[in-house]
Amino acid sequence: MLVYQVPLGRYSDTYNGQPLWYIALASEKSYLSLHLMSIYGDPVQSQRLKDGFRSTGKKLDMGKACIHFENLDDLPSDVVGGIIASMPVDRWIEIAQAARRR
Repeated sequence: MLVYQVPLGRYSDTYNGQPLWYIALASEKSYLSLHLMSIYGDPVQSQRLKDGFRSTGKKLDMGKACIHFENLDDLPSDVVGGIIASMPVDRWIEIAQAARRR
């Protein structure tokens, strides 16, 4: 699994003492999965992703923060790229901190 994460030097107060995941890409047995953690922590981002898939006519197979797909053509790359680009690391850290306070 390829993981882009917030280094512990930048944010160390995680629930498990491990770096805070931002985005991950995994190759499963029969599909690929893209973990966009920000869509789990931000309902606006989640809805934006759903709307983006709908507008492109592509099928969204998603868990809480994980998008399952078989090949790159199954993903609307402009929509996914927009979601990633619209979540600065500082905002993601704020969401993680707010979740810890709850």
